[in-house]
Amino acid sequence: MNAKTFKKSNVGKKIRICKRGTASQAVGYIEKNTDTFILTYGQFSLIDALLAILDQTGPAHIAISTWTAAHGDLTRSAELLETAEILSFRMIVDRSFKTRQPNYHAHMLKLFGPNCIRAINTHAKFMTIRNATWNIVVRTSMNLNTNPRLENIEISDNKKFAEFFETIVNDLFNEVKPNEQKCDAPKLINIHETSPFKLISGNHIKRSTLNEPKYTHEIKQS
Repeated sequence: MNAKTFKKSNVGKKIRICKRGTASQAVGYIEKNTDTFILTYGQFSLIDALLAILDQTGPAHIAISTWTAAHGDLTRSAELLETAEILSFRMIVDRSFKTRQPNYHAHMLKLFGPNCIRAINTHAKFMTIRNATWNIVVRTSMNLNTNPRLENIEISDNKKFAEFFETIVNDLFNEVKPNEQKCDAPKLINIHETSPFKLISGNHIKRSTLNEPKYTHEIKQS
């Protein structure tokens, strides 16, 4: 899969700011084939955003990549699983998470089991929410924990884009074993690097051979 696969075109774009509203108010009504960019003051977490989206999509398959999470937010995720609003759940966290938040890490394993989690060197924060009707990708600066700082979140409904992120998650779950702390960069064998530039070769031109003007214009005094 390469960049051409998920190139988005003719997609509606909404931009807004939510200073004090709830996650539901910030997310608003999700439209098909639309990108919604929202600037917030960090008054809600990524889990709150997930809840607001699930209220509109109905039960869905969830994948989350995050750098950190809080105990309370993980508990809320477990409650969602128990109510069957989440059809399946996979999470990618940074490998430092276990040492930074050992209690939270242990709680995460207890809630979701070791096969639902993969630990790598990552700072990427995104979610996919997918079912038969919706293919939502969330890109964000937010972690799972509430963080009262300027944050951004972008919600896109796009099948190709969602497939791209799901391929990343699939590759990571196949490449990294449960309970493994992955140090090396992931291979992501099904994601092919794509450059928009064409590599060309040519003879080096010395600057001394160029005819450079000493000035661009002359001012004459009367």
